[in-house]
Amino acid sequence: MKNKPNEKGFTMVELLVVVLIISLLAVFVAPKFFKGLTKTKRDLAASQMAVIEESISRFLLDCGRLPANLDELLVEPSDLEEGKWVEPYIRKRQLMDPWSRPYVYVEPGVIHEGSYDLVCLGADGLEGGEGDNEDIVND
Repeated sequence: MKNKPNEKGFTMVELLVVVLIISLLAVFVAPKFFKGLTKTKRDLAASQMAVIEESISRFLLDCGRLPANLDELLVEPSDLEEGKWVEPYIRKRQLMDPWSRPYVYVEPGVIHEGSYDLVCLGADGLEGGEGDNEDIVND
């Protein structure tokens, strides 16, 4: 078959140039996008922790003590006097961090002696870490 001068289409070189441009964009843009996504998750975790802290404060005011664990915010503890525990103080899904892991609640606190610690273990889900993997601790 002979090539006709009126045929329309892309040459192989044009297609390779387009693929190269898209690849370069992906190499430079994708890391910045995912870094921003992790920062957003860290910010979301901090705001969710503030909601949990508020629920713990309401529990403390109503019941006269800190919850032994976060489940006591959902279900009335058996050792409380009748009528002290008012309602579920939080929804179960609010006790999960942005990486779908439960927040760590320690009572009595190690970091905040005389109170409690609320910790999100960061992106890696392990204690410690730096950057995106750094733990987020309540104030």
